[in-house]
Amino acid sequence: MLKHQTLLLIGIMVCNTTIGMAQEIVAHRGASYIAPENTLAAVELGFELGAEAVEVDVYLTKDQKIIALHDRTTKRTGGAEYAVAETDSDVLRGLDVGSWKDPKYAGEKMPFLEEIFEVVPEGRKLVIEVKSGPEILPYLEELVTKSSIRDQLVLISFNLDVVKEGKQRMPFMPTYWLLGSFNQYSIAEAVKIAKENNFEGLDVNYNLVNPSFVKAMREAELEIIVYTVNDREVARILRDLKVDAITTDRPEWLREGL
Repeated sequence: MLKHQTLLLIGIMVCNTTIGMAQEIVAHRGASYIAPENTLAAVELGFELGAEAVEVDVYLTKDQKIIALHDRTTKRTGGAEYAVAETDSDVLRGLDVGSWKDPKYAGEKMPFLEEIFEVVPEGRKLVIEVKSGPEILPYLEELVTKSSIRDQLVLISFNLDVVKEGKQRMPFMPTYWLLGSFNQYSIAEAVKIAKENNFEGLDVNYNLVNPSFVKAMREAELEIIVYTVNDREVARILRDLKVDAITTDRPEWLREGL
């Protein structure tokens, strides 16, 4: 509660007449509070619940397919344990990744990225978080370049090499560097790296957002995305700090709170 009160005071200090402007809502791994994360069911529900964008995590499989999954292995959501990078896609696709969430989602498969492309509505965005290293990028570039929705796609990753090379390969694709702390890089260093590599902005843990960070980002003309917010009070503070997008597991519920 003290942390929220401190954020609230910070928010009040920087608010002006534009308070109430609508931020984009990004459905984290789809509408993952309700549906099994990183499945077509979760992606479609995220859009149905009004999210401007849906985020999914992707890996490169042993047979060079791009598949949606958050963890390095399938144990948590797929029951049996396979390391994604060491397993062919037909084995991974044979797993049920829905039942762990709710029996009604039994039979949900790990989707290929191109299958997710097919369910993105016109005017909405798909945020692709790369969990693999740069080895995935030639395959991602091929899929993105030939996709009919390439202008609706966004690239993010914690791996700096991935976002650097991704931006070089696909300069048309909005790219954001994910950061969970400023331990390795200061705010100034992170902003400098983002500008030097032509990133559109940074995608940061919401606890990193304060007036100094917002000021540095705005002066550098960089956008701010935050993750993962499932608290309405925190979301309202972030709205008043004027972040550009808020990532959440609960898109409709959070929007109602704003």
